[in-house]
Amino acid sequence: MEFLTSPFDWWIEPFVDNIFMRKALWSGLLAVLATSPVGTWVVLRGMSFFGEALAHGVLPGLAIAFIVGGDPTLGALVAALVMISGINLIRNHSPLPDDSSIVLLYVGFLALAVVIMSSSSGAYSGDLSRFLFGSITGVTDNDLLRQLIIAGIALLGILFFHRAFLVMTFDEVQARLMGLRPRLAHAALLALLAISIVASFQAVGNLLVFAFLVAPPSTAAMLVRRIPVIMITAVVIGAVSVVVGLLISYHHDTAAGATMTLGTVVLFLFALLIRSLSGNYSVRLAT
Repeated sequence: MEFLTSPFDWWIEPFVDNIFMRKALWSGLLAVLATSPVGTWVVLRGMSFFGEALAHGVLPGLAIAFIVGGDPTLGALVAALVMISGINLIRNHSPLPDDSSIVLLYVGFLALAVVIMSSSSGAYSGDLSRFLFGSITGVTDNDLLRQLIIAGIALLGILFFHRAFLVMTFDEVQARLMGLRPRLAHAALLALLAISIVASFQAVGNLLVFAFLVAPPSTAAMLVRRIPVIMITAVVIGAVSVVVGLLISYHHDTAAGATMTLGTVVLFLFALLIRSLSGNYSVRLAT
C-alpha cells in the first residue's frame, strides 16, 4: 500500500528523478492523443477488426525497413497505406463481404512479415522485438518529436473531417446528399487510422497498439453520450492508463507497454461492471 502511505515516493518521484520515465510518460500521452480520437470513430463505425488487421499489417514494412537500413516509421506507414489500398481494391472487385478482404490481407501481411523476419539475420530480431512488444522506456527525443508531429496530424484531420465522419457514421446516404463525399471521408479516416497506429507502436508496441486504439473509446462510449465528450473522456482514460501503468511497471518491474495496455482493459471491464449493476445496458449516442 505504498501508493497510499508514501504518495510522493510512489506517484511523483519516479518522474522527477528518472529522465527515462519522463520521456516514457510523454511518449505514452502522445500515443493516447494519436489513437483515442481516431479510435472513437473506429469503435462507432464498427471497424475494430479493421484496426486490428492494420495494426498487424505494418509488420512487413518494419521488417523490410530493418533489412535495408531504412526508417522503420516510414516503412510501417508505407505498409499500412499498401494494405488499405489492397483492401479497397479487393472490396471493389470481389463479390465477397468486406471482412473477407480484410482477413485475406491480414493473413497475407502477417505471413509475409514472418517470412521476412525468419529469413533475416539474428541481429535484427532484438530490434524487431522492440516494435512488436514496445520499448517505451527507451524512446529518444527524435522519437518524441516524430510522435508529436504525427499526433498533431491525426488531431487536425479529426477536426477537419469531424462533420463528414459524423454524418457518414449514422447515415451515409444523407452524407452523400449533403455533398460531404463519404468515400473521400472514409479514405481520410483510414489514412488517419494508419498514421495513428504508426505514431503509437513505438510506445506500446505493434501487438499492443490495438488495445490502446479501441479500449479507451469503448469505455468512454459507455460513460458519456456526446461524441466530442467521448473523445475527451477516451483521452483521459488512456492517460490514466499510461500514468498508472508506467508506475506499476517501475515499482514492480513489469513490461511497461503491456502493463499500460492491461490498464485500459481493466478500466473497460470496471466501467462495464458499473453499467451492468446500474441496469443500463444500451449505449445511446448524441451528436
